Amino acid sequence: MKEFWTYTGLRIALFVASFGVVAGVWMLVSDEVPLFWVVVIAFVLSGVASYVVLNPQREAFARRVEERAGRASAAFEASKAKEDSD
Repeated sequence: MKEFWTYTGLRIALFVASFGVVAGVWMLVSDEVPLFWVVVIAFVLSGVASYVVLNPQREAFARRVEERAGRASAAFEASKAKEDSD
């Protein structure tokens, strides 16, 4: 679960940073900052950036999930085989 929390925390931090940059730039250009559009643009920017920047963390999380799924599948098959032999 460490990989999940690491990736999630970095995604949130990336969104907050994107939000700050977008809001800051918007304030420099205009007097009014529409919160809805700042959130939408920050969400899109952080999503694209996370695809590139957070690739190693995402792959580590995917490996961990695959390992757990493999162990659960093996345990299920062992239980099923034991039940069939009884």
